[in-house]
Amino acid sequence: MNPRLPSPSNPLVSPRPLGLFLAVLALCTAATALAQEVAAGARAPELGIADLSGHPVTLASLRGRVVVVDFWASWCEPCATSMPVYQRLYSSLSGQGLTIVGVSQDTRAENARQFATRHRVTFPVLVDSAHAIANRYHPAHMPTAFVIDRRGLVRHVHQGWHASDAASLESQVRALLAEHP
Repeated sequence: MNPRLPSPSNPLVSPRPLGLFLAVLALCTAATALAQEVAAGARAPELGIADLSGHPVTLASLRGRVVVVDFWASWCEPCATSMPVYQRLYSSLSGQGLTIVGVSQDTRAENARQFATRHRVTFPVLVDSAHAIANRYHPAHMPTAFVIDRRGLVRHVHQGWHASDAASLESQVRALLAEHP
């Protein structure tokens, strides 16, 4: 018997370990791809949970509007800095077709509620304590905002927050509001 031929007694030369390795590698690659942040051009994943007032918020119900989905947390300083900009945009452009949805990553709804009150947020705030929405969008940073067009496609992704982001965000939102559905 040739000792180099695969056999149950000689698994080191069997093609099975290589096949198993390739299968595991493929699964790891697929898992990594699934965990990547939703990119511009992709269909926006559903939201599908109730806001702090108990009203269900779905992207399907917002179709035809420009939507900004902003992931934040009460403990995040850049999130606190960005919130007045989102509120100003919402106040000035909601009548033209803009909806902003804040998605809090806080584990306690009360923390999100206090943050929203402190920053005078009037747009819908969802508490994603189980990370169901975050697991669909995979925001890479806190905060991260996804700007979604009237057809439900992600057109822009804003990671983190700097004061200079306000002008580009507003410009992008206004451009999408000007597009015909």
